[in-house]
Amino acid sequence: MSLSFESTQSVAIIGGGPGGYEAALAAAQLGAEVTLVERAGVGGSAVITDVVPSKSLIATADAAVAISGASELGVQFYAKGASGKPLKPEVAINLAAVNKRLLSLARQQSDDMRASLVEAGVRIISGHGRLEGDNAVVVSTDQGGTDFDRIEADTFVVSVGASPRELASAKPDGVRILTWTQLYDMKALPEHLIVVGSGVTGAEFAGAYMNLGAKVTLISSRDQVLPGEDSDAAAVLERVFKRGGMTLLSKSRADKVENLGDRVVATLSDGRTVEGSHCLMAVGSVPNTHGIGLEEAGVQMTESGHIQVNRVARTSVPNIYAAGDCTTFVPLASVASMQGRTAVFHALGDVVIPLERRRITSNIFTAPEIATVGWQEKDIADGNINAVVHKLPLAANPRAKMMGIKDGFVKIIARQGSGSVVGGVIVGPRASELIYPIAIAVERRLTVDQLSRVFAVYPSLSGSITDAARAMHVVDHNIYPEG
Repeated sequence: MSLSFESTQSVAIIGGGPGGYEAALAAAQLGAEVTLVERAGVGGSAVITDVVPSKSLIATADAAVAISGASELGVQFYAKGASGKPLKPEVAINLAAVNKRLLSLARQQSDDMRASLVEAGVRIISGHGRLEGDNAVVVSTDQGGTDFDRIEADTFVVSVGASPRELASAKPDGVRILTWTQLYDMKALPEHLIVVGSGVTGAEFAGAYMNLGAKVTLISSRDQVLPGEDSDAAAVLERVFKRGGMTLLSKSRADKVENLGDRVVATLSDGRTVEGSHCLMAVGSVPNTHGIGLEEAGVQMTESGHIQVNRVARTSVPNIYAAGDCTTFVPLASVASMQGRTAVFHALGDVVIPLERRRITSNIFTAPEIATVGWQEKDIADGNINAVVHKLPLAANPRAKMMGIKDGFVKIIARQGSGSVVGGVIVGPRASELIYPIAIAVERRLTVDQLSRVFAVYPSLSGSITDAARAMHVVDHNIYPEG
């Protein structure tokens, strides 16, 4: 069934990342005249230099691990030598070929997204856009900044994303000191990669390059990797990293990183030094909001340059909305997409469901993956919610045994008394897929008993979700009195 919704309004969007792309599609669907301004290509950095290539790299690393571990399942690879005797081959990574494929996939995805917009009737302008007050966008359409387009519109959506944060004491040079957007220029696997920063980006790349065969040292200023995430999940990941040969330097801060020509040296705050062949700086990001007319238009910003938005992605200026990593909301591609749609629905008078942080599902694409949704165990310890927790190791799952899975767990968090599912954590292969049933339970306020009554395939990894939910069942003695 298709819904008919006619609008005579015009919408101009700055930035074609996940937020801008979805805003453009939604606005076109509702009948608005839509113009999208994008400087790098449809999909933005999320598709071209960030999410798509990085997750493709991780998928390649996962394949390498699967091949290396296949012998544990009884699968062995041999080649015949000159004498006819079997030789056991080694897994080799052609990083130049891998990176070429990653960037090709990213460009294909960008082209597909552009085609979808064109088919929907969206006008796309390549160039740098900036707001001119609250009624127009001025676009520089040439490299010298001498040719301009001016687009007037009723509604504006700013979705300009963010860029890697750079430190003066460890300035990326694109050769040996790198941001995560520069990794794909490497022609060979780094001999020893130093990763500064143990947040999501640092952990994902550290794990990926370790699994591709590089020596990796991860420098973390905190007690554990993934600070702020579920502590049980972080502990599993640290154990896997150490077992894979990674060196973890916790409670260590890198004061500077120097390119010495044939190597890099990271100097820690306590005077220690770490030498490697390359260094990845994963120390956060900064919003691309400078110089695009936001302040002049009256849009409220934070000191860090992020755009203040409410739960329908609206800024302090009524007809200007913002979506994605440039805002004060959760920096996830899925959230940017939802913000983009929500902004347009709100602006054009369609039905709107304000975004709720506690219902956002996120995933860290390490090996194993870590997926979370809703309230977490730390929230219980901090007294923010009265809830109970049940954790079930994946190693007890029959399908996990068949697949040789040793690490991971399912954790369900439910309100005390009512049993309503309010959160969950899954650590394991394809946790990003497995978390969905728990996310639905959180969104629809299902109880653990309702979740446990859903039939899971046997054997399956998802069976651990129903097993954990069943373990949380509490008999209501008002319904089932003793005796």
